[in-house]
Amino acid sequence: MTEKELLIFNSEIMRELKSRDVIRTKNSPIADYCEWLVAKKFKWKLENSSNGGYDAKDSDGFRVQIKCRMIEGGKGTNQLGVIRNLDKDPFDYLVAVLFNERIEVVKGYKISKELIRKYSRFSVHQNGHILILKGEVLASNELIDITRSLQ
Repeated sequence: MTEKELLIFNSEIMRELKSRDVIRTKNSPIADYCEWLVAKKFKWKLENSSNGGYDAKDSDGFRVQIKCRMIEGGKGTNQLGVIRNLDKDPFDYLVAVLFNERIEVVKGYKISKELIRKYSRFSVHQNGHILILKGEVLASNELIDITRSLQ
């Protein structure tokens, strides 16, 4: 296929995924897919895509922000997307999912706000907190591994 044909095919795929409610925006589908997958696996309700601060409510009514990262070929960063307005208490906890290049769940974590506050750094440039899933974060006994529940 030519580059233009690939882009057209991608557009058609995005339209079909949106019609099936798998993705909610026309952004990179991985983030929307991740939110859909987490909600489906735990039987949670996804919030409106324009809702700021959290993506779903869990079965107890807690607000959950969902972040993911694709690690291709076992390489890449475990840096999650920017966490905005952490000081304004926009969510109760965060679910982070790492995918491989075949969109398979490699790791999944439930992360408390306290852990995020402890190990993230504020980026003025990105106007939010940055959390990298490595080192002390992964060694913390406060981190809850939910990988098996997501696979």
